[in-house]
Amino acid sequence: MMSTRKHAARAAGAVGSAVSAAVTTRRPRVEGDRENEILDAAVRVLGNVGYDRLTMDTVALEAKASKATLYRRWQNKAALVVDAVSRAKGMPAPDAATTGSLREDLVASWCGRGGWSSTLPMSVMCGLMTALHTDEELASAFRAGFLGPRQAVARRVFEAARDRGEIASGVDLDLMMSLLPAICVQQELVLNRSVDDDFVLRVIDSVVLPACTHQTAADSAQSHQSPVTPELSEPSSTQAE
Repeated sequence: MMSTRKHAARAAGAVGSAVSAAVTTRRPRVEGDRENEILDAAVRVLGNVGYDRLTMDTVALEAKASKATLYRRWQNKAALVVDAVSRAKGMPAPDAATTGSLREDLVASWCGRGGWSSTLPMSVMCGLMTALHTDEELASAFRAGFLGPRQAVARRVFEAARDRGEIASGVDLDLMMSLLPAICVQQELVLNRSVDDDFVLRVIDSVVLPACTHQTAADSAQSHQSPVTPELSEPSSTQAE
């Protein structure tokens, strides 16, 4: 009798485990509006407490979700924060067609939605930049998920401009690609001044485009160097005679 009860209990436990597993596998993926709500909550927490003090628990509380819900979608807080910042900034389309003009490509990439002017609050960006120098997990996720797609688009834009002849031969494309973001970071995070579309346009027209068509000092010196003429040899004594 006791053995029968034990077998029944084991069978019931096995059935319960199977049902639980089935329910787990059928749990819906976090997506759509719910995903956006969680990402917005992550941005708010990041701005309020910084990256170091942000936890999956604090984001779950802010989003009115369970921590398990977050872990179904993001493996750690670095992945969650990078997704949140990427969504807030707007990600460039990886297959975006070029306009046929370097200036227009830069304007399309940097102004409006997805551009620098759609920036996050200063507290968010400052906290994130500080953490990038101390948290390798975050830095790796940021390079892959945030910087990588943007750098790929920028390289395609500058390479196409070079092929069209809009960029002088010998110009360092990596250096040209870094001008606009570096100046925007300096303006906003160091000088604490706003970066809007007008500022971005001034940098494009006053710095980036002139730099792309300007010869380096070495190239300029070489192009202006007067041709070397062979020295006339003095007549030999025999020829003089």
